[in-house]
Amino acid sequence: MKKPKKKLQKKSRLKRILLWIGGALALLALALVLLARKPVPERFTYGISFSAPYTEELGLNAREVYTAFLAELGVRHLRLAAQWPMIEPRRDAFDFSELDFEVAEAKKYGADIVLAVGRRLPRWPECHTPGWAQELSWEEQKNEIKAYVTEVINRYKDEPHIVYWQVENEPYLGTFARDQCGELDEAFLKEEIALVRELDPGRPILVTDGGNFGTWTGAYGAGDAFGTSVYVYFWNPTYGQFRTVLPSVTYRIKENLVQLFYGTKPTFLIELSLEPWLIEPVIKVPIETQLERMNPEKFDEIIQYAKETRYDRQYLWGGEWWYWLKTKGRAEMWEKGAAIFAQ
Repeated sequence: MKKPKKKLQKKSRLKRILLWIGGALALLALALVLLARKPVPERFTYGISFSAPYTEELGLNAREVYTAFLAELGVRHLRLAAQWPMIEPRRDAFDFSELDFEVAEAKKYGADIVLAVGRRLPRWPECHTPGWAQELSWEEQKNEIKAYVTEVINRYKDEPHIVYWQVENEPYLGTFARDQCGELDEAFLKEEIALVRELDPGRPILVTDGGNFGTWTGAYGAGDAFGTSVYVYFWNPTYGQFRTVLPSVTYRIKENLVQLFYGTKPTFLIELSLEPWLIEPVIKVPIETQLERMNPEKFDEIIQYAKETRYDRQYLWGGEWWYWLKTKGRAEMWEKGAAIFAQ
């Protein structure tokens, strides 16, 4: 007579466990629904990143391409980088000719600027150190970095169309930069941010982190605004091309999570990748291979993915490549970009 009672007890225990699991899953689902909330923007504002050194690596005239961004694409929101080797090619010898041109042209076309400063800035190899500084100790390099940053901020702090200073680029993301940059020196990052704030206290500071691999916590809390990247397609020699497993709603969830600790602040998609993922220089890769990895169909897919994040300000990445393709008789990516900026 006792056996049926034991069976009933086991069934009752199992039922309670299943109810607990079901309840926990329901609470998790509710939490995710709440964390995924973000208003749908009335409109999306698009900008673009530009790198003169990268443009020249493609064999292009950087000023010609930059002017085409403004005049042909109709770009009115720019992210520019004051790469240390470009600004200080020789110790204590500063060359602002390229950046002066970019800032002046933006002003002429009524475009605003996010201007990035620091050692780690957009474009490979992540950390950009002039040759003369590479043999210095890290302590010596830090002093030189602060000196170069001071020169940049003081030169452009009276330009009203610079809307943000970006300090470093994805400094907390070690995945792709450890070999080039070493481990993050967080204390020095805070020194850089404090320096920029002291030199130009009235202008907000943007700090960025990777969208796919970044945790966001350090970067989101460090600045006045936050920017993140969106890479939908990747490639490596083992797996070939593959698509991100993260749904677009992930960006909303991560934003709402960090807001719980650091409050609400302006948040952008600062690097929306619309160029192929390559491990060799563009000019060494067949155009057919490039267009397998990024093409007009993928362009549309990525733009839609980015819209579903509901971030209203998005900076595209890859315009230099679109222009290079156009010089090779393949203008379809450039035309896709022009259509976005015409909206």
